[in-house]
Amino acid sequence: MDAGEHLSPGTYRDPWGIPHLRADSARELAFAQGRNAAADRAWQLEVERHRAQGTSAAFLGADALPWDRFARQVRLDDTARRCFAALERRDPETAAWVRAYVDGVNEGLAEGASRTQEFTATGLTPGRWEPWSPLGVWLAVHILFAGFPAKLWREEVGRRLGTEAVGLFAADGPGTSGSNGWLVTGERTVDGRPVIAGDPHRFIEAPGIYQQVHLSCPEFDVVGLAVPGVPGIAHFGHTGTVAWAITNAMADYQDLYRERLRRSGERVEALGPDGEWRAAYGHVETVEVAGGDPVEVEVVETGRGPVIIGDSDSQGPVSLRYPPRVTEDLGFSALLPLLRARQVADVDRAFDDWAEPVNVVLAADTEGGLLHRVAGRVPLRDERNGIRIVPAWEPGHEWRGWYAPMPRGTFDDGIAVMANQRGPATPLGVEFAAPHRAARLRHLLEERKDWSVEDMGALHMDTHLASAKALLDHLTALDDLTPDATALRDRLLRWDLHMESDSTGAATYAAVRSAVVRRLAAHPALACLTGLPPAHPEVFRPWLALVPRIGYALESLLTARELYGIDRAEVVRAAVEEVAADAPQGTWGDTHRLDAWRALPLSESAADGGGPALSGDHDCVLCTSSVPGITDRAARGPAARYVWDVACRENSRWAVPFGASGVPGSPHERDQLPLWLTGDLAPVITDFAQLTKERDGLGNDDD
Repeated sequence: MDAGEHLSPGTYRDPWGIPHLRADSARELAFAQGRNAAADRAWQLEVERHRAQGTSAAFLGADALPWDRFARQVRLDDTARRCFAALERRDPETAAWVRAYVDGVNEGLAEGASRTQEFTATGLTPGRWEPWSPLGVWLAVHILFAGFPAKLWREEVGRRLGTEAVGLFAADGPGTSGSNGWLVTGERTVDGRPVIAGDPHRFIEAPGIYQQVHLSCPEFDVVGLAVPGVPGIAHFGHTGTVAWAITNAMADYQDLYRERLRRSGERVEALGPDGEWRAAYGHVETVEVAGGDPVEVEVVETGRGPVIIGDSDSQGPVSLRYPPRVTEDLGFSALLPLLRARQVADVDRAFDDWAEPVNVVLAADTEGGLLHRVAGRVPLRDERNGIRIVPAWEPGHEWRGWYAPMPRGTFDDGIAVMANQRGPATPLGVEFAAPHRAARLRHLLEERKDWSVEDMGALHMDTHLASAKALLDHLTALDDLTPDATALRDRLLRWDLHMESDSTGAATYAAVRSAVVRRLAAHPALACLTGLPPAHPEVFRPWLALVPRIGYALESLLTARELYGIDRAEVVRAAVEEVAADAPQGTWGDTHRLDAWRALPLSESAADGGGPALSGDHDCVLCTSSVPGITDRAARGPAARYVWDVACRENSRWAVPFGASGVPGSPHERDQLPLWLTGDLAPVITDFAQLTKERDGLGNDDD
């Protein structure tokens, strides 16, 4: 335990307003964590609870209706209830711990909401959290994590262009979350002990999806990044003797089934793989919409899972089968063991209980233990299930148990890198990220054997864009260009391939890239992929839009041996001439700006100029994703950064995009933004004697 053990339980703050919580037991600490989350993130917590219930349109309006419709149809709230009931049976200690967290949220929510103007603006009254609410929040945050809507895209590509075309568009696309993570062993650090670093890539939200927190009680003392609304520290943590981090494994563990439904009197029946019609569960729910009429949603569930596309009266409805719905387990039994972990072996055992989402884990301890493994639950089934929608009425597509044991990774020359590329999780997935981020990180890490925590932080900001080479190779081969286009091409061929915000070369490259993407999308050979089935719900549109799909798969499309008769040289030539006629006058940062999501946009965040200028791009280590052909603005990027010094936790560093507080106007609402923009990191402080104890009541004293 750190210095300051004599200090009393309560909430303490460091200079960044980060909460450091002390309690006399794990259960009391869970209560304190819930109460603090309500104090600092009341609006965020209530938005996430309503999203899990499918009730957010009732105060956010019609824009939230597509999500609410999906949440009702996929039965998020019911799944959370079932998982919590099963948790109480299997693991009553963890269930009681979750209840304590919920009690804390309910204790603090009203007062926390009183300091948050969004409640007044929407007329929303804080509601009551139920014991399963944290499970619902977790499920809502991760239900699209594995990107099952990509199967809708692959279905249409295969149907319209042929199955051989599916691989051309494989990419870490617009709707999939990813991350960078790396571990270097003691042979490559100044103090001879491992260091773990990385940054999870998600849609950037205000307030952020991750909350920096310090949890301390007689059983454990842990710092890490928590998900507001969920107890404990799941993804990124340091207990003082062991540290861990995760990235998305890009595993495929959710299946889509084309159903045949019929009405038999008042009930709905579904045709199964044995040729028998069986009753399906069905009822109608009403979604309230602020400023609009209520909307009725039919909820249908077959033996495969909930119907998420269409209904009992539509043609070819589609159901989703996902592990928590089948097993009634969200993996919450891993959370307390992670907090109690002292060695890598403890972390390894905890992740044996991990379920959702499927992740690659890195961990190291002060005794020399190392861990590189995949954790989660992946069903065993026919490989066709992973590619497209499969017919529910045909045998051979059933789940046949679970993949085990989960794959393990290696440490090559003292380095392990995870960046959503093919690696230990390869047997479990279909589409992975391009290898550029992973290859770049490994290249940089191999350059030296004296890495320090301070040096590691700089790697987060690397902007080299290796995927640009595919387009630049086409530029090299061009001739007979106009003088302006020739000059533009020559400037690009001298560009250093770094997507720095102050780079005019990066801006020019991005403009040419977008022009190429738009021209490919407009070509008759690919235009058949526009206007995909309108029956597909709006929530799946990021996976089904042609221009973003081409933008993220551009490297593959430009380097394929043949592309359906498209003269790619001519497409690139026309794009260069187009951009040369109206060349960008500014830098990459003039258009590549942060576009963070807010559930309720505030007036000060709606300026036409957008957020601050950003370096980086989709395939850079600094993964600030624009959507080529659509916008240079970045809605996705590093949702946090961390460097865990395994040997000395106090040397660790971290930062989030905005700040520790979700209260508008708080001095800690946006005070970490300058750090996040420059790649600097705040110190991790664990000594309570260096912290300021909060006065009785909720929230940061200077909020």
